[in-house]
Amino acid sequence: MASAGGSSGSFAELFAQANRFWSLGAGIAQPIFAGGSLLHKQRAAEGLLEQARALYRSAVLTAFQNVADTLHALHDDADALGAAQAGRDSAAAGLAIAQRQYAQGQVAYPAVLAAEAALLTAQQALAAAQAQRFADTSALYQALGGGWDTPIAH
Repeated sequence: MASAGGSSGSFAELFAQANRFWSLGAGIAQPIFAGGSLLHKQRAAEGLLEQARALYRSAVLTAFQNVADTLHALHDDADALGAAQAGRDSAAAGLAIAQRQYAQGQVAYPAVLAAEAALLTAQQALAAAQAQRFADTSALYQALGGGWDTPIAH
């Protein structure tokens, strides 16, 4: 890049040959030296872009994995909940049988107490299964992003 100009103490002498100046070297050298730094800046920016892509890809894969794991846990919870309900129903039926047998004099009262204890244990197992199902349902909402209960601002 070249530049030219003039310098004078008065307007009349401004365009005289002795007052003219020019510059050539600094204008040409500048892009050569800036080119190396621009290339490195471009490479650094491309590296940051690739890093951001990798982080985004990792976040998306982690989110999908969390949702899949939670759905699998909910499927297992449904099986456990069904088994706990069947266990409670069986224990309740066993208590009813023990109470009838006690009323007819066929068994002693400790048999009724054992049936009641079995029913309480089954009810506790059912409550634990329900609590696990609620916890995993909450984990699913969280894995899906949550925040559905907040009003949308218009």
